[in-house]
Amino acid sequence: MIENDKKAYDILNHSSSHIMAAAIKKIFPDAKFAIGPSIKEGFYYDFDIDKNISMEDLPLIEEEMKKIIKADYKFEKKEISKKEARELFKNNPYKIELIKDIEGDSVRIYSSGDFIDLCSGPHISSTGKVGAFKLLSIAGAYWRGNEKNKMLVRIYGTSFFEKEELKKYLDRLEKAKRSDHRKIGKDLDLFSFHDEAPGFPFFHSKGMIMINIILDYWREEHIKESYEEIKTPIILSSQLWRTSGHWDNYRENMYFVKIDEDDYAIKPMNCPGAILVYKSNQHSYKELPIRITELGLVHRHEKSGVLLGLLRVRSFTQDDAHIFCMEEQAEEEISKTIGLIDRVYKVFGFDKYHLELSTRPEKRIGTDMMWEKAENILKKAIESRGLEYAVNEGEGAFYGPKIDFHIEDCLGRTWQCGTIQLDFAMPEKFDIEYMGEDNIRHRPVMIHWVVLGSIERFLGILIEHYSGNMPPWLAPQQIAILPISEKFYDYGLEIYDHLKKKGFRVEMDNRVESLNKKIRQAEIKKIPYMVIVGKNEKDTGTITIRKKTGGDIKEIKLSDFISELKDVIKNKKNIY
Repeated sequence: MIENDKKAYDILNHSSSHIMAAAIKKIFPDAKFAIGPSIKEGFYYDFDIDKNISMEDLPLIEEEMKKIIKADYKFEKKEISKKEARELFKNNPYKIELIKDIEGDSVRIYSSGDFIDLCSGPHISSTGKVGAFKLLSIAGAYWRGNEKNKMLVRIYGTSFFEKEELKKYLDRLEKAKRSDHRKIGKDLDLFSFHDEAPGFPFFHSKGMIMINIILDYWREEHIKESYEEIKTPIILSSQLWRTSGHWDNYRENMYFVKIDEDDYAIKPMNCPGAILVYKSNQHSYKELPIRITELGLVHRHEKSGVLLGLLRVRSFTQDDAHIFCMEEQAEEEISKTIGLIDRVYKVFGFDKYHLELSTRPEKRIGTDMMWEKAENILKKAIESRGLEYAVNEGEGAFYGPKIDFHIEDCLGRTWQCGTIQLDFAMPEKFDIEYMGEDNIRHRPVMIHWVVLGSIERFLGILIEHYSGNMPPWLAPQQIAILPISEKFYDYGLEIYDHLKKKGFRVEMDNRVESLNKKIRQAEIKKIPYMVIVGKNEKDTGTITIRKKTGGDIKEIKLSDFISELKDVIKNKKNIY
């Protein structure tokens, strides 16, 4: 087993979930276990127990796990009949249900010491191969994700082959806690959530400043590439969603409403509206490709247990773009789109990302021929730019295969944001056409794509990537004027007025506080520049600049500071 192989870590973490279950069984003999898979960067196990389990119990479980690891029990595999398995797990209704769902007449079990579990494997050779582990958190989880089922206890953990790897991971987790966008968003007064609208964010004025900066840049880049912006309604008839295929393939994620006794749905996606805009006029091959964009507000039904600040919400603005083109134009359009996405990510500070190509899912619309053509075009477009990609079999959208962009933040975490989907099916379902050079009507293909995905989620990712220390062009407040005493408020106000007129986002701290306290407050607010004014500055007609990062304090003419800051903002530089 290669220790730096992702599959090896999946096996290690899955084996660790069994070790944790064995330890829990030692401490709480009445516990009934459900499932314990490996997940990204760790593992969990769900179990049923008539006892309140808290974080205080985790050290006790860890101590028992250490004993099991030290004992170095072998993981031994055995095939048994379903009848034997039902007898073996007769007191565990969760295992009995799982046995029922397994195809064939036999099942696989694994034992390690005196602990036996229903499992298809594979596992590490023995418990002693776990080099280092940590139990991280406790949560509730409905059996099989169904809220009608019983709530089980879920304990999360992570395992590594080496202690140093665990230390690095825990350090990263600690940094991630400090970078939590929910805390920073509250500290900087960017947004809030309220019980009156769970899962629906409320943006404050400073949050809207950041969103509008992001969208202004987004619009600039799309205008350069000849996109035209549209706006479509958020409520559309149920018949439209039946035609698009969302009714049969996406209905569980949608909200519905009746108007004058007719059925309507709140849109979860923007594409059907874009198709109606396309259909409102006749089109010639000379017009293609037609590129349109929409900052469309969409709503998706998310269970309360998965909501997570701005990263998982029930309503969000999707930066949708749709290209209607001839089939022979699709590869070039997709290649151009990859280039645009690359450019945007780098401006926001995401220099690292990887691509994944997701192919036809089991639940889909369109013919196999459509899917084959679409998948091949996407592959060629990626390869034409010399990029590597992984393939996710069966993970495409129900209407077409897609390229997903996974950006990497400063903590090494990846986030799926951009996506490009090639769709032959929906143009056919909506019967959209263009007049060809041969004077015959033809069917266009449709490229659906986003670069940011959800504006709200992207903002959350940005906040965590920079730990709230936004580059000056993105910062909701760029400058704080800090007079060292009341005597210099008038001079501070002159500077404030001048900077404000130049279009900078500036505030003045005129509290009766020491300069050190004012500096500390500006640092907490993560303001990139502090302008300090006192007697020397007033006498010489200068200002003293202090960056939030500290260590760079200089006296400068106001005009020189303005020129310097304009350059930083125009070129979207990061000063940290």
